[in-house]
Amino acid sequence: MSYAIIRTGGKQFRVSPGDVVRVPTLADKNEGDAVEFNEVLAAGDGNGVRLGAPTVSGAVVTGTVVKNGRGPKIIVFKFKRRKQYKRTKGHRQNYTAVKIESIA
Repeated sequence: MSYAIIRTGGKQFRVSPGDVVRVPTLADKNEGDAVEFNEVLAAGDGNGVRLGAPTVSGAVVTGTVVKNGRGPKIIVFKFKRRKQYKRTKGHRQNYTAVKIESIA
């Protein structure tokens, strides 16, 4: 079982071939497009783990875009007691679902 830890959109994800990962929106990528992640922080298989300093040189994770969508609605509620102050705001985060094809 091989896996890698990649960085994209300011976040880190542990991925394996066949996984579908929701990453922050990738600009100008549509469904079916190929995606390459070059920032591989660590890569591992049955034999051991290769750690990067800060990235593993020559390691690339490839995948295809499955879907561009929006996550569930989050309610942001601000409140100060006894001051008649209440504010409600909603937020939906955009994401890109990527199916991981290979780790090289």
